[in-house]
This record gives sequence, C-alpha cells and structure tokens, in this order.
Amino acid sequence: MSAPVTPPSAVLLRDVTLRDGLQLTGKLLPVDRKVEVVRTLLAAGVPALEIGSMARPDLVPPMANTMELVAALTPAELERCWLWVATPRHVEKAAAAGVRNFQYCFSVSDAHNRANIGRDTEASVAAMPEAIRLAHAAGGSIQLCLATAFTCPFTGAVDPARVLAIANDPRTDGAADIVLADTLGQAYPAQVGALVHAVRTGSPRRRIVFHGHDTWGLGVANSLAALAAGAEMVDGALGGLGGCPFAPGASGNTASEDLLFATRPGWFTPGTLATLVGLSESLLTELGEPGRSRTAEGARSKADAFEWVIPGS
Repeated sequence: MSAPVTPPSAVLLRDVTLRDGLQLTGKLLPVDRKVEVVRTLLAAGVPALEIGSMARPDLVPPMANTMELVAALTPAELERCWLWVATPRHVEKAAAAGVRNFQYCFSVSDAHNRANIGRDTEASVAAMPEAIRLAHAAGGSIQLCLATAFTCPFTGAVDPARVLAIANDPRTDGAADIVLADTLGQAYPAQVGALVHAVRTGSPRRRIVFHGHDTWGLGVANSLAALAAGAEMVDGALGGLGGCPFAPGASGNTASEDLLFATRPGWFTPGTLATLVGLSESLLTELGEPGRSRTAEGARSKADAFEWVIPGS
C-alpha cells in the first residue's frame, strides 16, 4: 500500500534561516536584526522557526548570540521556535532560558558525528534519555534529528537500516518527531520517499520532518517526495542560505520561498511571498551572500499578468 499524500494545506514549513541558514556565512547578525527576522516570519504566517543553536561560538560564530535572542523573545513567540542542541547540558541551559522546543541532533554516520559534535553516534544515543527527561521536565518537546541520514561526506552512502535502528532504539523514545536530514543534498526523490516511508511504517509513530539541501538541485523535489511518503514538516531557509560547516561539499538549504510556492499552504498568498522575498533580499545583501531561490527570481520578473509577480519589479 502506498503512503498517504500530505495535503498541501497541512504542510508545515519550518524556516531555519537563523540557524542552519547562517552557519556557513561566518557573520554574526545583531540580536535586534534576528528579532526582526523572527517577528517578520511569524507575522507572515510561517508556522515554525529554527532560531539558533547551542554550538560553541568559537566553532560556529554566527550562533554566538543565540541566548540573547531567546531572552528577547516572548514565551508565545518561543512556542513556535526550535533550538538545535546536542547534549543534555544544552537542553538544561536552553530550558532555563525559556526554550521549550529542542532539536536534539546527531549524525547517523560516526565520522560526521565526530567532526560535528566530537563523539561517536553511540555516545549521542546514550545521552538522549537524559536530554528527553530534561526537555519534558521543562514542559517542552524534543525532536530526534538525524543528520547524514542519506550520505556522509567522509564515508559515503549511509545504510537505511542504520537509520531505522536508531529510530527503533528505546533510548530515543519520548522524541515527538524524527528529522531526516539530507545534510549534503545528495539524495534523490525515490530515495527520500523510500526512507521516509520506511521510518513511518517501521518505527514508533512520530511526526516526520524532512531537512533537505539543494546542492544538486533537488531540494524541492526531495521535499515533495518526503511529503508524499508521509512527512508532515519540511525545513527551508530564505534565499537558500546555509549548510553544515563540518560537512565538506554541503551547500545551501532548500529555499523557503521555493517550498512555499510548490506546496501553497492556505496562509501563503502573493502578498506573503512579497514580504518574504523582501526580507530575503535584504538579509542576503547584509550577509554578502547570493540568492538561490528560483521563486524569488520569478517574483521579480516582468510577467506582470501573473499574480505572484511582485508589482513594480
């Protein structure tokens, strides 16, 4: 039996501009500017955001003011925001600051986990029950985020059985969601659909999130394949910003504008697109980064009869 198709109106976009989007830029956005980005995205209707991480600022400088950003947001705003964590101590510190949504991330590949987090995958799995306990004690939600779920930059293809083994490990029980990350953007639609379907049918029932990259031009296609196979949330970043600084060959995320134009959730309108394109363009200019969104490019075209073109472009 084929997996049910997720209706576009039910698709949740999580915009990851302020975490995965900023990582490769090497530039620290001021807290006030990050607050402005958060509030513009939330006001536009974006359902969820990833706003930063607990990574060491000497290793990932753009994340240095994450806790200041958390302090500047209201509890209601933080309810729609996620924070990247890799240890129970990260969860403890973030929870004390008011964070309630935690993305506990490690790599399926040992080699990438050592490069990214400094330990083998088993050590990250072993620490997860304590991370879950701390998140729940704070009244929060925690995700199991599996980086390099498809390929590793150091060892190549990742066996889907290893992904399923982690998803079925009792030490990951208590995670509300499972994030399958195509960290390098090397996956293709049939492969994405197969893994999402395998996790959905062969592991404890959780919401599945697909985190894709557009390195090989398949970010949107892979996200649509994930949704068709049962994923309920997809990640994207404005203008296709971002990538993992510890994964050679990684490049930008799938552009949020492209994902929204492809899935057309009920809250997404031509006016919303104009707002997001304007925000994206201003951020890219500030950061000195190129724009990679084809939708943003189209929105600035001269096809004036098309309602999605921004007037006066």
